[in-house]
Amino acid sequence: MTGTPETPALPMPAPTPLGPAIEARDIVKRFGAVQALGNGRLTVGRGEIHALLGANGCGKSTLSKIIAGTHAATAGSLLIEGRPVRFATPREAEAAGIALFYQELSLIPPLSVAANIFLGREPRTRAGFIDRTRLRAETEALIALFGDTAGPGLTPDALVADLTPGQRQIVEILKVLSKSPRIVIMDEATAALDARQVAVFFDILRARRAAGVSTVFISHRLDEVFALCDRVTVMRNGETVADLCIADTDQDSVVRLMIGDVRKAGRRTRADRPAAAPLLQADRVGGGRLRDITLAVAPGEILGLGGLQGQGQSALLRGLFGADPLTAGRLRLDGQPVRIRAPADAVARGIAYVSGDRVADAVLAGRSIFENLAAAVLVRERRWRVGAGTLAPRLAGVAASLKTKYAGLDDAIGTLSGGNQQKVFIARWLATGPRLLLLDDPTKGIDLGAKADLFALIRQLADSGVAIILYSSEEAELLDQSDRILVFNGGAVVTELSGPTLDSFHLTRAAYGDAA
Repeated sequence: MTGTPETPALPMPAPTPLGPAIEARDIVKRFGAVQALGNGRLTVGRGEIHALLGANGCGKSTLSKIIAGTHAATAGSLLIEGRPVRFATPREAEAAGIALFYQELSLIPPLSVAANIFLGREPRTRAGFIDRTRLRAETEALIALFGDTAGPGLTPDALVADLTPGQRQIVEILKVLSKSPRIVIMDEATAALDARQVAVFFDILRARRAAGVSTVFISHRLDEVFALCDRVTVMRNGETVADLCIADTDQDSVVRLMIGDVRKAGRRTRADRPAAAPLLQADRVGGGRLRDITLAVAPGEILGLGGLQGQGQSALLRGLFGADPLTAGRLRLDGQPVRIRAPADAVARGIAYVSGDRVADAVLAGRSIFENLAAAVLVRERRWRVGAGTLAPRLAGVAASLKTKYAGLDDAIGTLSGGNQQKVFIARWLATGPRLLLLDDPTKGIDLGAKADLFALIRQLADSGVAIILYSSEEAELLDQSDRILVFNGGAVVTELSGPTLDSFHLTRAAYGDAA
């Protein structure tokens, strides 16, 4: 394994007085009527690697952005190296020695690696021009920190657009390290790195810890946390619930702190019903980041896809629908081999897909509500003409089952609220009478009442024999609706939950543990 050089590429930050690097006390943050943080607390020692953990939406990223000056706290106090601060901008935080690795990469693809790393901070000649020789040399020294794990093509002059996802992640990390910060916040910095790159990255963080740099490390991989970190702070529902020494705890204890009371599956399972032959079977399918996915779903069954966001659940659903065709493995429908090369193939076979991203995947912008409702029926039934007189009552009835609010079917889709638009797109597919319904986080942007209507309808469809595969970013929805849950991590299924394991503890442990 390649390690980091003995001599760091850039000067380490100047020593600072002993004492906590960060003290965040009772931080509150509201975005309008939404409270993202209610009691955020974090104390990080000088020269400490400190994990900040919690389930999706717990407030850890919000707290990190307050420390880094991206957001301003509504209430509470923040001390950096013992001094009270209130940053108005990220630049003010950078001036105080703080750098944040953002979960959403901030690179500019058309620019070179060197230009991205030093954007706005380029070394200058005495005449004020960019010193390109120094710029290249400093970028090369940074890239050398990752040694041969950086991979071919990662050079100062390479365009970011031409790099692999892992190399882009490395560039973002180097962009942070190039600032020689005294405090670093790494928010899911290892998400796109392979095992060798992660090992080198950890060596870099350990070397900087020895020089007094403090790191806040956010990761969904508990094995990484326990391998790297000194202490851990756990957040839940916008509040800090624990501050522990890593040596004094274990992964299961941390998971229990993250989830609080264990939530059991809220609906009855179908274990007591006669087993039905699978409607759809997938045997070691893959494509893109998906790896060897095997599953089966029977008529009348709701199969949940769990795990943290972006672990392959949406990619699988899009692959099964032919939107991003699968490139490996085999599919069977009713026991017969089938290839789904495009969405039209899926629709013709009675497969429907509802996306939570209505702008990218669903809306026919500028068209009427009727046309948006009718689109899938026309493909499914191979109609060349739109018989409004015949279709309108049928489509209006499906829309009414979701309590969709609109003035008339001839109104433009853009006249509806986001929530009512999503109801239209769900009704669009229900109108086709699908045999297999693929639900890709379908409740984004709809209110609680509409969610209840939707899931009541989904249960009715399952009871009538429709097979359903459901991905939801909300744990409660998965547990309440699913008969079984396949938990994803890193593009692969890491475990299946059913019966006594169908609860929030096992779901969270599988999502955060057993990292791929």
